[in-house]
Amino acid sequence: MKKILCVLLALLALTGVACAETVNSEDKPVLNIFTWEGYIDYETVIKPFEEETGIKVNYATFASNEEMYEKLKAANGGDYDIILASDYMLNTVREAGLMQKFDAAIVTNYGNLNADFTHQYFDPDNEYVVPYVSGIPLIVYNPAEVDVEIKGFNDLWNPALKDSIGLIDDARVSIGMVLLSMGQSMNTTDDAVLAEAAEKLDALRENIHVLEYENLHNYLVSGDIDVAYTFTPFVALALDANPDLRVVWPEEGLGFGIDGCFIPVNAPHAKNANLFLEFLLRPEIASICAQWQYYCSPNAAAQEILPDWYKENPVFNGIYDRIGDAEYIKNLSSADEQKFQDIWTKFKLSF
Repeated sequence: MKKILCVLLALLALTGVACAETVNSEDKPVLNIFTWEGYIDYETVIKPFEEETGIKVNYATFASNEEMYEKLKAANGGDYDIILASDYMLNTVREAGLMQKFDAAIVTNYGNLNADFTHQYFDPDNEYVVPYVSGIPLIVYNPAEVDVEIKGFNDLWNPALKDSIGLIDDARVSIGMVLLSMGQSMNTTDDAVLAEAAEKLDALRENIHVLEYENLHNYLVSGDIDVAYTFTPFVALALDANPDLRVVWPEEGLGFGIDGCFIPVNAPHAKNANLFLEFLLRPEIASICAQWQYYCSPNAAAQEILPDWYKENPVFNGIYDRIGDAEYIKNLSSADEQKFQDIWTKFKLSF
């Protein structure tokens, strides 16, 4: 019943969905979507949209936000009609002038969104981006195997956790966690603070068993690790497999993220793109998307109709009261971004 993540369901997502093709006539019933593999379900979202509108959806994929941005720049904001990407990259795209405003005369249900998810830094006036799903990386651990109580990030340095932790293999997210443990912003670019963070990260090395971007829940459920700092859906999946696991909302602070849809500035089928945004904002469709991705829904109307099993999950029902205390990972200059990457590369070489 419950939908697992895109990597496990990619074949379904690709069934009947072709790679994006450049079609330059607005008269043709075509919509070119560009996002991660399997991030929008074909059977429950794309196929119903095609049947309702007669618009043929072409679905092309990227492996990272950075790859998407390079391709969008190369196409001068063309080729694609809808792009679904992460918040920091949404801001980069908007600042580069590669977005166009959605048509409020078509996207009449933008008000379905929870106000806590709107007026964000990547779209302060609610003109360009339709939020899709959201989440907060959390700590989850097995209290049957851990002799210490974990309340926050700083507890991860406890020597009792030697070789038992799984950490997200991502420079900004995991170094951001270290910065939060120090009482610093996840987005600091201060060289002295980052140097201190690098030292503190090195001190965590002996407690880390595995670095993995996705699927850390598998290591936790199998017993290979006892603690994981991982993304929302993987925490939820771990709880599905073992309800006795304990979820920690770290006391030092929280990271927060939104993935959202936008229309590129030179989209060949902008009207069709606006129709799709309106479709995604319908409560029943937004509910399906949240369940499919196992993320939190930014759609207030969808939150009312989500099933009980979803609402009862402590990951999903806990986020809405904590958004105000969370911090986004934001886009940085290339030089400042490289500081994080250099720290992470050096750290990974120690494994």
